[in-house]
Amino acid sequence: MFTHGDKVSLRAPEPSDLERLYEWENDTSLWHISDTIMPFSKFILSEFIDNASKDIFEMKQARFIIVDNQTKAAAGAIDLFEYDPLHRRAAVGVLIHESFRNKGFASEALNLLTRYAFKTLFLHQLYCDIPESNKNSVDLFLSAGFEQTGIKKHWIKREHGYESTVFLQKLNH
Repeated sequence: MFTHGDKVSLRAPEPSDLERLYEWENDTSLWHISDTIMPFSKFILSEFIDNASKDIFEMKQARFIIVDNQTKAAAGAIDLFEYDPLHRRAAVGVLIHESFRNKGFASEALNLLTRYAFKTLFLHQLYCDIPESNKNSVDLFLSAGFEQTGIKKHWIKREHGYESTVFLQKLNH
């Protein structure tokens, strides 16, 4: 089953995740990663959770909560977004709360999500854009079999200039 690994499991967001999602989505230190420029209200996040039961075909995105199998705590989230059914591709984003980092959770969650995307959704490819300065994320995706296929120069506006992003893809062969 795609949702269970040795270290983590993936599950749909639950109402009990509201406070954790509110914390993650409104952590301004992470906004540069997700291109967030405005805080999320609890109302908006509650609606997002309520709509999580709708499938990717309707919503064009799917979020899973990454759960630590030992403690059962929500360790992060992993998303499929920008779902394109015609070209059978989706973007991937992953967030691991700082207290759960460096335990292999992101790697295992990414592998579980990739298997789901290719074997259940029959996607042809997954992709992501990662700021060049986020070496840990670039390394994570490379170690999961994603290939760097490009650089988007000066792609993200920062306080003191622009930053390029690394474009990575994984094809379902």
